[in-house]
Amino acid sequence: MRKVAAGKTKDVYENEKGNLVLFFKDDVTGDEEGINPGANEVKGKIKGKGRMSFELTCHYFNILKEKGIRTHFISADESKNAIEVKKAGLPGSSGLEFIWRSVACGSFYRRYKTLVEKEFQPLKKPVVEITLKDDRGGDPLINADSLAALGVLERSESCELIEMTKKAVSFIREDLKSRGLELLDIKLEFGDIGGFAVIDEISADSMRVSDSSGVLSHEEVYKRVLKS
Repeated sequence: MRKVAAGKTKDVYENEKGNLVLFFKDDVTGDEEGINPGANEVKGKIKGKGRMSFELTCHYFNILKEKGIRTHFISADESKNAIEVKKAGLPGSSGLEFIWRSVACGSFYRRYKTLVEKEFQPLKKPVVEITLKDDRGGDPLINADSLAALGVLERSESCELIEMTKKAVSFIREDLKSRGLELLDIKLEFGDIGGFAVIDEISADSMRVSDSSGVLSHEEVYKRVLKS
């Protein structure tokens, strides 16, 4: 296999079939406040974290498949914490992130804290934000009109992906709710595999989850979803 990229939490290879293989790592991202899945800097490692992300990703890609939502997932290699996926065309230079939010937390709270009383305050209704994948630029927000003006996506395509985000999230929320958990926010990525599909990963690295005790750690989410 040929190595294509070394990401913050995954290494990417291309195999002899022309598909990509994503190897999940134990690396964690964070900022000055500590571990933060939404941050752009690797802060260290947590033993077993790659395995947890791998298993959660397989779990949620399988759920989406059962619900009729297209993903790039092909197969899993449990011995290597790796998944084989279809190669997808990315919108823009390096892709977009669609972030579903139900509470004001993280970067959303920092941007709009003059409009909310406290962090983790529930929003009047969930919202989907779009950001560029641009670590150096801080993953800036962008809207459908700007994407159309830049020739990245037609406005109708942005709206389609927003609706796909909401639909996929509804099934993820349903699974978490059945385990007594609440989804606070989640980041999804999409690519073109002959039609838009959910790509990359769906794990505790890409979502915030809580229960009555507060926001759960990566390991706590893993245990509650797959080991309870």
